[in-house]
Amino acid sequence: MKNTVAKRPAELVKEDKPELKMLYLETLQLVERLHRRLLDVIKDEFDRNGRTDINAVQALLLFNIGDSVLTAGELRTRGFYLGSNVSYNLKKLVELGFIDHQRSRVDRRAVRVSLTKSGLGVAEIVAELYDRHIGSIDKVGGLDEGEFQKLNKSLQRLDRFWNDSIMYRL
Repeated sequence: MKNTVAKRPAELVKEDKPELKMLYLETLQLVERLHRRLLDVIKDEFDRNGRTDINAVQALLLFNIGDSVLTAGELRTRGFYLGSNVSYNLKKLVELGFIDHQRSRVDRRAVRVSLTKSGLGVAEIVAELYDRHIGSIDKVGGLDEGEFQKLNKSLQRLDRFWNDSIMYRL
């Protein structure tokens, strides 16, 4: 009689899909590294402008708020702030005068935030940095619209897969 023990998913990957496993792990490293590199690029831009009053994570928060009025929870879902405490950074940005905050009239527990004039100035520095990148990324980086369409579609699928993994405990 043949022994037919069901294999666990992890065993299947090790035996049947070693290339997929290697590529998946490489993608995970790249996603994490790219976010850190983006923060380095933003930090460098502020260093070149002589701005030491704000860090890269805070500048990215301000850029992501833009001209919107958001709660801290909405801001967390809009951006990815690796290793940072959004509530702490929002508090610091209020203290530094980059953000205005008011309690929501509907839900008194929720705080709505928006940028002050100086906060909008910081967001504009990040926007100008991105615009400069857009002007040269095709020629220098070799990334055109088609490349970004494929990349974004793949990253959206990965995001959906991870969301499903959490929701359905895959």
